[in-house]
Amino acid sequence: MDFSSQICRSGSDLVRQKFNSSEQMSIKSITMNKLRNRVQLIGHLGMNPEVKTLESGTKLAKFSLATNDSYVNTKGEKVEETEWHNVIAWNKTADLVESYLEKGREVALEGKLTSRSWDDENGNKRYITEVVCHEILFLGGKG
Repeated sequence: MDFSSQICRSGSDLVRQKFNSSEQMSIKSITMNKLRNRVQLIGHLGMNPEVKTLESGTKLAKFSLATNDSYVNTKGEKVEETEWHNVIAWNKTADLVESYLEKGREVALEGKLTSRSWDDENGNKRYITEVVCHEILFLGGKG
C-alpha cells in the first residue's frame, strides 16, 4: 500500500504511529500540503467553452461541468443527482479547452477552488466559486 492511501484509509491512531520521527513528520507535511485545496472532477461539459484573450494577452476559458452521483433512498428507489461546477482555465490549458472541448464532452480535471465577489451593474454584491483547472484529461466523446 502506498503512502497516500495509508493516510486516507487509516485511523488517527495509525497516523500517529506512522509518523513518530521528525523525518516521517516532514514527509507527512509535504504530502498533506499537496492535498490542500485540491479538486478532482469527472463530468460532462454543460456548455461550449467561452474563450477570450485579455488585454494582457492572457487567454481565459470558462465552462460549466456537470458531475453525477446516485444513491438508494430509504424507499429503495435509485436517486440521481447532478451538481454543476463553474470551471476556468488559463493560458495553455485554455488553449486545449478551446481546441478540443465542446458541450457534452466528458473530461477529468484537477484544480483548486477559488471564490470571488464583485458588484453588479445594480450595485448588488455577487459571489461565485470556481474551479481553476490546472490539468485536464479528455475522456470519452459526447455524453
